[in-house]
Amino acid sequence: PYKCLECGKSFNLRGNLYTHQKIHTGEKPYKCLECGKSFTQKGNLYKHQRIHTGEKPYKCLECGKSFTQRGNLYKHQRIHTGEKPYKCLECGKSFTQKGNLYSHKRIHMGDKPHKCLECGRIFTLRGNLYRHQRFHTGEKSYECLECGKSFTPQLTSNYSDKKKIL
Repeated sequence: PYKCLECGKSFNLRGNLYTHQKIHTGEKPYKCLECGKSFTQKGNLYKHQRIHTGEKPYKCLECGKSFTQRGNLYKHQRIHTGEKPYKCLECGKSFTQKGNLYSHKRIHMGDKPHKCLECGRIFTLRGNLYRHQRFHTGEKSYECLECGKSFTPQLTSNYSDKKKIL
């Protein structure tokens, strides 16, 4: 086993330790010629370059949607399987992605990191801030399916109420 002297993490292969140590040194020797972004590993550069080439080699067999990275295909497939592997220990709610669970946990902690620059109101979730900002722009993003009238998100008390109206 090869051990990192910086953080103590161990690796079975010397090459993996070498790659890991770039995290501590900040070394990113693999640079994208298209946009200038740099990477610690050659494989990550290759994955990144698919953004520029448009190559999407990972295809969902269920719906045909394609992805640049295998991990994104796996996350997408949860839509079809209904799998929600990330569970909140506080309330039991489950999520398809780790980032969504992380954002959800802010509700329990009372953390509100997203602030409206117009009025100073703060929000737990970025999406709630974006919906709120439409109020300032006058954008009417919701439409009644019965009469066709448009309205802003703030006309109902919360997002789940809006879903019921629509």
